[in-house]
Amino acid sequence: MGNEPSVKIHWSFWLVCFIGLVWNAGGSINYLMQTNMEFVSSMPATHQAIITGRPAWATGGFAIGVFGGVLGCLFLLLKRRSSINIFLISLIGIIVTMAHTINVAMSEIEFSALEFIVMVILPLVVALALLLYARYAIAKYGN
Repeated sequence: MGNEPSVKIHWSFWLVCFIGLVWNAGGSINYLMQTNMEFVSSMPATHQAIITGRPAWATGGFAIGVFGGVLGCLFLLLKRRSSINIFLISLIGIIVTMAHTINVAMSEIEFSALEFIVMVILPLVVALALLLYARYAIAKYGN
């Protein structure tokens, strides 16, 4: 019962979990702040176009993506296998909302390369990296 060999958790596990949690908490705060139209009106035109024209399905995807990311990081910190599924659902949510963002970027307004990387590519890369890391970490440290 208490005689199972314990695997020493590498410091990078805690670092990845912390960075992932901060990243997704920032996204969650961003999501909540976008409900304030006064705040939205102070944003650049490209951001306003995405937010004000976002359909409910894309808003739902955004919420699932960022809040799922927070939950996934918390479950990963607890070394729970369910963190993998939560990160997968989060990634799907991000893909859904990015479908709208890409549609806006290609039809209504022009994004700079930096805006496209920060608003589309980076969230997808981070979500995929967290999913893959969770699979690795749970296989190594999980229960």
